[in-house]
Amino acid sequence: MKAFVLDRYGKTERLRAADVPEPDLRDDEVLIQVHATAVNLLDAKIRNGEFKLILPYRTPFVLGHDVAGVVVRVGPRVHQFKVGDEVYARPDDLRIGTFAEFVAVKEDSVAMKPRNLTMEEAASIPLVGLTAWQALVDKAKLKKGQKVFIQAGSGGVGTFAIQLAKYLGATVATTTSTGNVALVKRLGADVVIDYKNEAFEDHLSGYDVVLNSQDGKALAKSLGVLKPGGTLVSISGPPDPRFAEDIQAPWWVKQVMGLLSSGARRQARRLDVAYAFLFMKASGSQLRQITPLIESGAIRPVIDQVFPFESTNDALAYVESGRAKGKVVIKVR
Repeated sequence: MKAFVLDRYGKTERLRAADVPEPDLRDDEVLIQVHATAVNLLDAKIRNGEFKLILPYRTPFVLGHDVAGVVVRVGPRVHQFKVGDEVYARPDDLRIGTFAEFVAVKEDSVAMKPRNLTMEEAASIPLVGLTAWQALVDKAKLKKGQKVFIQAGSGGVGTFAIQLAKYLGATVATTTSTGNVALVKRLGADVVIDYKNEAFEDHLSGYDVVLNSQDGKALAKSLGVLKPGGTLVSISGPPDPRFAEDIQAPWWVKQVMGLLSSGARRQARRLDVAYAFLFMKASGSQLRQITPLIESGAIRPVIDQVFPFESTNDALAYVESGRAKGKVVIKVR
């Protein structure tokens, strides 16, 4: 099959177009013919080597964390899917590889594709949808009537998280650039801070939840907009000891993560708020909860651009530029 392979870690590395063997199919997996995939900042960060402590991929390997396509083979222990099913998924860590014509994915991580979406639209959903769900529903337990601050509202996670928070009945504040104010308002944002002209910490206070996706300076300021008892969930780090426990990291990795997050956790304790790091996990069952929200129109995909498969490196560079509104998708077939 054709695929885009990472030969070595590094910020300047380009993915290599190559012919590689189809992935081995395990007993509990389905083989998906990839019709479309999407690019995430996570792909660039893994290529750069930023997650080698957490995800020790051995080069060469195929990148890619989103897939929409058709099941072409099933393992002997698979019972929910059959050949011909149109599905979407975020493959499990250490089994990624959607920048390819085929990918093997655990049955438990797959869901039937929303009926009202094209393959390209469906491919834009899994990683950002699961990230927003796990941050707002699982970690923060966002409730009707609460206030949530979602950073970078015009980005991939932001565009989905705003819609999910509004569906849950929350009041939503977000940051974006001047040109994207109308977009985030259409998605449901109630309070919009143009970060080029305003500082969010001067306008926001008394919030129940913050979804942090920015750097350490923004994280420190964001803790200050929470009311006592509030929760900040960070998807951009730093990782905390609880996350190290969850992934059963070696003791020295736990020590490193404890040190990395010590400042944020200390500030959170001082302000009587909670700090939590989220590294999203694959989940077919959560995708199945997201699907009816998409089919009902409560949440709609936001796609900036669709690249052809041969332009995968261009798509990755575009995501890294920070200019994308919503998701960047790659049409594979």
